[in-house]
Amino acid sequence: MNSVFKALNDPTRREILKLLRDRNMSAGEIAQQFDMTKPSISHHLDILKQAGLVTATKKGQFIIYSLNTTVLDELINFFFDLKNSKPHNDEN
Repeated sequence: MNSVFKALNDPTRREILKLLRDRNMSAGEIAQQFDMTKPSISHHLDILKQAGLVTATKKGQFIIYSLNTTVLDELINFFFDLKNSKPHNDEN
């Protein structure tokens, strides 16, 4: 889960996730949305992929990135469970 928090900590990576929420995109399409080099975008995509937040599928010459909502669902469930857990009573 640490890799997920590390990935979500960066505003560029959060913006990439928002883009992928709307549709699957190639790295080039993603890079067009930012004022940074393609290698920098690739670095961000690698971190998102390592965290399991995006998946990459090769289609011809392109790699298409998609949002992986499974990890997000797990994260939401973690926080929901944490919020709804009963407080520990240290008075024994």
